[in-house]
Amino acid sequence: MPERTPLISGNWKMNLNHFEATALLDKLRYLLTKEDTESVDVSVHPPFTDIRTVQTFLESEKVPIAIGAQNCHWEANGAYTGEVSPVFLAKLNVSYVIVGHSERRQLFGDTDVIVQRKVGAVFAHGMTPILCCGETLAEREAGAAHGIVTGQIHAGIDALKPDQVASMVIAYEPIWAIGTGQTASAADAQEACGWIRAKVAEMKGAEAAAAVRIQYGGSVKSSNVAELMGQPDIDGALVGGASLEAEEFARIIQFRLA
Repeated sequence: MPERTPLISGNWKMNLNHFEATALLDKLRYLLTKEDTESVDVSVHPPFTDIRTVQTFLESEKVPIAIGAQNCHWEANGAYTGEVSPVFLAKLNVSYVIVGHSERRQLFGDTDVIVQRKVGAVFAHGMTPILCCGETLAEREAGAAHGIVTGQIHAGIDALKPDQVASMVIAYEPIWAIGTGQTASAADAQEACGWIRAKVAEMKGAEAAAAVRIQYGGSVKSSNVAELMGQPDIDGALVGGASLEAEEFARIIQFRLA
């Protein structure tokens, strides 16, 4: 089985202006050692208005953290007021783009078809998609979690080639655990991530399934990250609120020290 380097991603959502973003990253670079960032890949996903500032800071200070975006449109350009083109993100050296986050699906109407188009657009412009999937509490209690998650994965990767799937990231984020303080147990998270890897194998082959990185997202913090990361099918974390605090985010990145 190929070695999968863990990816810890900080999704800042609609938080931190560009001054606050710089201050957080300045703290973070002093908290992380060279060994921390050699053994774990790290990305931060600021609001669109912060990306140029974040790019300038990380590149000028030579901080080994990748720049990510929280969303994009599927078209390169056009009459789409308020949207952001993947072309623009690529020009700012964005490496990862979150696609299909539950908040985009629930609050802004991103359907599986839209998510599929966005995944394709991210790849088309040389970036890596972080494809999100997950179930609501009602769906979980109804026993529908497996069908919901595998359906989202099917739509998200159906049009992709196996080598593309191998290079992407999939984030399992149980919606009932996002920002609630509730976290899926390590066993629950492993079970779901195992479903996902099995679905990838079914659709795109064993090699793609063995290589794809699967993150867990949902109230990840320094107190639970080591147990989550100890699971065989969990290769990283998509971190929300805890990524807004430099000390806490650094401890999550340093999960091997826990």
